[in-house]
Amino acid sequence: MKFFLLTFIIFLKFNFASANNLIFYIEAAIKNNPKLNAERENLKATKENVNISIGEFFPTISVSGDITSTQSSKRTNQLGDRMVDTSSNKETKTISVDQKIFKGFQNYNSLRKSELELKKGTFKLTRVKQEVILSTASAYYDYIYKTKNKIFNSANLDLFERQVESDSARLQRGEITLTDLAQSESSLAGANAKLIIAETELLTSKTEFTRLTGFNVPESIENILPIKINLPKSLKESLNTAEKNNQKLMIAKLNYEIAKRNVDIEKAKLSPSASINYTKSKNQDFSPSVDDTDQEVIKATVKWPLLNGTKNFSSIKKSKFKKNQSSLLLNDAVNITKTEITNAWSVYQSSQSVLKATKAQVKAAEIANEGISLEYDSGKTRTTLELIQSRTLLLDARISNAIAERDFIISKYKLLDQIGRLSLKNIKKT
Repeated sequence: MKFFLLTFIIFLKFNFASANNLIFYIEAAIKNNPKLNAERENLKATKENVNISIGEFFPTISVSGDITSTQSSKRTNQLGDRMVDTSSNKETKTISVDQKIFKGFQNYNSLRKSELELKKGTFKLTRVKQEVILSTASAYYDYIYKTKNKIFNSANLDLFERQVESDSARLQRGEITLTDLAQSESSLAGANAKLIIAETELLTSKTEFTRLTGFNVPESIENILPIKINLPKSLKESLNTAEKNNQKLMIAKLNYEIAKRNVDIEKAKLSPSASINYTKSKNQDFSPSVDDTDQEVIKATVKWPLLNGTKNFSSIKKSKFKKNQSSLLLNDAVNITKTEITNAWSVYQSSQSVLKATKAQVKAAEIANEGISLEYDSGKTRTTLELIQSRTLLLDARISNAIAERDFIISKYKLLDQIGRLSLKNIKKT
């Protein structure tokens, strides 16, 4: 009994912990995101295009049958004499097999085009999945920051409330002036306004978190996660990785290859084509004067379209223009990718430096505020304005540090997103 109870408790703790970490919410978002699920269905539909293209290589088999009943009455010959009424019933059964032998490589290019479109669909699905992961991670860490921001502002409000109470007493004793008390009361009102703003921002963050994950924000959430993010070690490595993995770039390359196939398909429409047809039919006439007949026909057909107005030639020109367009868009995608990755790498590097600077800023602000507060409370030379300034600097430093922590971790996810390697595999807990 104790064993089962212990197991149950461990199970509850495990699930509670799992429900409060980033990986849990990312997995939930990937599973439930409507846009991602729609892209999955689109990929399934694209796969069927490959099967359709493969089907063009196989023969087409059809079966048909018909029954004809004929009644002839009131017949007369050339002399006007009446002839005997006649009737006949005829039944025909036919099986036909058509096989396309050659279509100017149109079927081959259509198949290759379908395979390229399937690869494109796979990259589009990966692109959407990365967007879901990035947005979920951003919402997760933004919620952590907004929570800290509220805590910092709430603590700041408490300090100013106590200061106003203390300054009221000191005013009664003649230690400070009415101006000093007014400064404290003004700072208290400002701190209260900042807290209201922080609470509003936190509520907005919660709403966005719920929209992305489908879950309400838990009462407690893990801040520091033992997650190992595999990042490139240099800008050059980032660019090299993106050449093979960046989804936008790969989609642009595939669009160009698809455009080339479209040109080949349009050219193939002007090429000769050959097909063979085998037909077997059985005719059964129920008239006593006619025997049943069986017929087998093998027919080979060769076609060469020489002129169809200007339709085919214009279609070829149109496909070539589309190919040129895809080539230009590919060049643009290459430049955009380089720019975005360079920016992402720079942001990652700079945010790391900013985080170190804000940590030092918080440490210095805490020391300064502690010293000024002690000197102010002891009635020494520190003024009310100096105390307010030190507390404001401390609050700003803490908020800046919380922002820097959020921006630094998100910059890692954005860099992974730009090089095309943002996945659960690369952000799993260690």
